[in-house]
Amino acid sequence: MTIDKTAIVTGASSGIGQATAKELAAKGYHVLLAARREERLVELKKEIERDGGSADYRVTDVTSADEMKALVEAGLEKTGKIDVLVNNAGLMPLSFMNKLKVDEWDRMVDVNIKGVLYGIAAVLPVMEKQKFGHILNVSSVAGHSVSKGSAVYSGTKFAVRAISEGLRQEIDPSHEIRVTIVSPGAVETELTSTITDEDVLTAFKQGGEMKMLQALDIANAIAYAVEQPAHVDVNEILIRPRQQP
Repeated sequence: MTIDKTAIVTGASSGIGQATAKELAAKGYHVLLAARREERLVELKKEIERDGGSADYRVTDVTSADEMKALVEAGLEKTGKIDVLVNNAGLMPLSFMNKLKVDEWDRMVDVNIKGVLYGIAAVLPVMEKQKFGHILNVSSVAGHSVSKGSAVYSGTKFAVRAISEGLRQEIDPSHEIRVTIVSPGAVETELTSTITDEDVLTAFKQGGEMKMLQALDIANAIAYAVEQPAHVDVNEILIRPRQQP
């Protein structure tokens, strides 16, 4: 397989990020895996290579602008360009506002908003110089509507959508740079493991049975957007389980 395209995926150690990395690698991208859990990244790199793909990894904290810049610089080493950035890293410690889980609020703002901004800041100058590229920012159904317990999380995901749409409008129309917002609904991932509010967890259990989306479902949607012709900009994909209201 000839490798002449590079994709960076943050939050690649599990869930949507892991599935997306595998999917893009299968489609001929050299994938640079980014997350904090090195042992997971090492295993994913081996798995991609066993399947005939190309991957490297870099332990990265998306809340550090310097580390995100270093990540993009590392991505340039393989093919000399960055074709795709998937800003996927995110946290979802849902809680009711009166629990005052301020530390969790701060962490969500840092990862879900600043992490996206730092990814954009690191890759946009490269893509503007290239005059092509694709930035995909993972928002959420919670970035379209707010429910009890999701106030702060929804706030961060509404912000991702606003930032993405603003960026899309600012792109030089002579450049083939695309921006896509991906808004998943309920997906079977590790995200809910960060919830510490027992009342929210109880509400989840009372929500009834629903066939959840799998991480691969979102990876397929991302791959769909990436594989469109250069003149086609898939602005937003909202994808949820059929049974989700």
